[in-house]
Amino acid sequence: MSTIISDVIDHLAGIRPGSSLDTLRDQRPQARENAQKSYLALFEPEVPGNVTALERYAVATFVAGLHRQPHVTAFYGASLQKNGHPRLTDVINAEIARGSAEGPYGRYPQGALTVEDKDGPVYRVSADNRESLGSRLAAALEHAHLLVFHPRDASPATLQKLLDAGWSTTDIVTLSQLVAFLSFQIRVIAGLRALAGASAIEITDTEYTQIFTGVLASGAI
Repeated sequence: MSTIISDVIDHLAGIRPGSSLDTLRDQRPQARENAQKSYLALFEPEVPGNVTALERYAVATFVAGLHRQPHVTAFYGASLQKNGHPRLTDVINAEIARGSAEGPYGRYPQGALTVEDKDGPVYRVSADNRESLGSRLAAALEHAHLLVFHPRDASPATLQKLLDAGWSTTDIVTLSQLVAFLSFQIRVIAGLRALAGASAIEITDTEYTQIFTGVLASGAI
């Protein structure tokens, strides 16, 4: 069990108690509280079920790495090291580099949106690292990559790969919630850090409003 931080978003965004950003987030107390509760439910669950802490932190480190957020990657990577074999961190880092891409990719069902179809690389865990990860965690990383870069390509066939690797339907729901939460959390942290940086440099009113509006749209403040 890792040490519980009172507000992970504040911690990763570098928000100090009593600061202007702390006051800003206090304007949406329910959203702030729900974001922390979501983190606890996914990473410190009272009933963890079949998805282990090692799997949760391995996927979190991988997803944060795909989003190119070093401080978030390091945060989840530290918990991964506490829960797993030291070599596992090296394997995850290697797979982050292997899975790095620019997205989103994928194809919509036939219709008006097909003009936005875009081909992109399909990620697979390397043969060397697949043995270290095991079939279950390897399948989880491949599915997480799909959700990050190819969300429109999710299908019954992609879910079947998880089932074949030993993930139950309940496990798959947890995995999908984990990836969705991380994408939300990372966007919010990036926005808050941008606001913190904007307060320390000269910035136009229009630029500040654009940043502020983007963070508000996330629903976290």
